[in-house]
Amino acid sequence: MKISYLAIAFSIGLSLLSPLHALAEKTGGNNGDAAAGMPANEGKVLSTLDAPGYTYMELANTEKRFWIAAPTTRVKPGDRVRFEQSLVMKNFNSKTLNRTFDQIIFVNSATVIN
Repeated sequence: MKISYLAIAFSIGLSLLSPLHALAEKTGGNNGDAAAGMPANEGKVLSTLDAPGYTYMELANTEKRFWIAAPTTRVKPGDRVRFEQSLVMKNFNSKTLNRTFDQIIFVNSATVIN
């Protein structure tokens, strides 16, 4: 019985994954030269929110704007960040921040690459 529950949980987890290039919401303007031409797993930090255990970052990437949540990371607006291993969540509600994100990527690590 345990195995079937694990298989279901694994299947659900896989179904939540989506290509990074398809998740971000297009914005109407240019997000600056620093964001142009970045790979899908990088972005320029626009804003940050800190919560216990997590840093939420709004990133700009190739004229897209999106949010990631990473283990606590020291970043500031203007930094370039690369992130690894992701899980996309839709309509995620953070009770700590009292905020709902239309779409957010949970990542295992984020590295400043200025």
